[in-house]
Amino acid sequence: MKFSLCVLIAVAASSADAFMAPKAPAVRTSLNVASLENTRVLKVPVLDEVCETTGVTLKRYMNEVAMLNPELTELTVLFGAIDTACKAITNMVKRSQLPSSETLGYQGEVNIQGEDQKKLDVITNEVLKRALRFTGKMGVLASEEEDVPLDLVNTEKDAIFADTGKYVAVFDPLDGSSNVDAGIPTGTIIGIYDHDENCAMDDESCEGDECAQQELNCLSNTLQAGTNLVAAAYCLYSSSTFFVLTLGAGTYGFTLDENLGEFVLSHPNMKIPETSSIMSFNEANTHMWDEPLQKVVKGWRDGTGKSGQQFSSRYIGSMVGDVHRTLLYGGVFGYPGDTKNVNGKLRLLYEGAPMSFIMEQAGGISTTGTKRVMEIQPEYVHQRVPIIMGSKNDIEEVMEAYAAAE
Repeated sequence: MKFSLCVLIAVAASSADAFMAPKAPAVRTSLNVASLENTRVLKVPVLDEVCETTGVTLKRYMNEVAMLNPELTELTVLFGAIDTACKAITNMVKRSQLPSSETLGYQGEVNIQGEDQKKLDVITNEVLKRALRFTGKMGVLASEEEDVPLDLVNTEKDAIFADTGKYVAVFDPLDGSSNVDAGIPTGTIIGIYDHDENCAMDDESCEGDECAQQELNCLSNTLQAGTNLVAAAYCLYSSSTFFVLTLGAGTYGFTLDENLGEFVLSHPNMKIPETSSIMSFNEANTHMWDEPLQKVVKGWRDGTGKSGQQFSSRYIGSMVGDVHRTLLYGGVFGYPGDTKNVNGKLRLLYEGAPMSFIMEQAGGISTTGTKRVMEIQPEYVHQRVPIIMGSKNDIEEVMEAYAAAE
């Protein structure tokens, strides 16, 4: 009988393992490191192997992170809730097409995006919302399926769960749900920000519009640039269920072992190849794109681009599925702006920023063509943004084309 023992080694962060994380609201970037007085070093476990038997579970990984970084202890509770929610959602997705399933079909309502809501959209939103709320660590939640952010601190109903209200969560509960009937991969995207601890409603002294303004100020906690993200993750529901996360010190991928009922580390410290030959766009819209992007994509298609390689096209139409493949194999994923949708179709707050954080921590780049997506300050919750992300050299070619056109 073969046994395998995996050891997590707690080490002080070195230049290879450290991430200089400025205290909010300072900008977190790999290019500009703030002074040491305004930074903290995030220490990460070093994994000497990927286990062949029991593996390193997500729960164990988060516990190790918390041991090395006591200030992040509450994140273990949050990710425990997200872990459970993703397991519940993957089972719902698997069963959604059965005639007896309560998640089959449309809800009969339209969300704030003007999109028809499926029953599965509504149910998965409720599952994730309840899982996060009951941790007692949330201050505000914002979801694709909610018209406005939900304040979880300043309500009597939720007071029992408002233990600290330390974090803000933004999420898309089921990205790609329009494709679920065809068995195409879907996913959940989540971003975690710090909550303003000074945000509190003075119910005794405020009246009318004053109370409304205080509540508005608290809910504006959701309108933070991606550089303020504490953590980001996505769950992919496909041939396996994958859980990929970053805490700002690399990107780590876990796969659900259904025999154990646990997410097990399968892709430690993921790194996207710097150059590739795969592009992932809805090329039916090519004629409506900006001219610089049209030229770059034509060069890739013809093999006359910067790398000299002829690109192949791989497009699922589900952001989580396309980005996951891009992370593993390299390439370029994009939903750029066009003459029909000037700002693209992806939402900045709960799709663009979290996925950009994950991509950058794996060594990739995410841009609109002219701006770093992570640095864009949202003006409203459901704001859309053009996105092109992926392998470093290929994205730089796109950025250079836009810069030359100015």
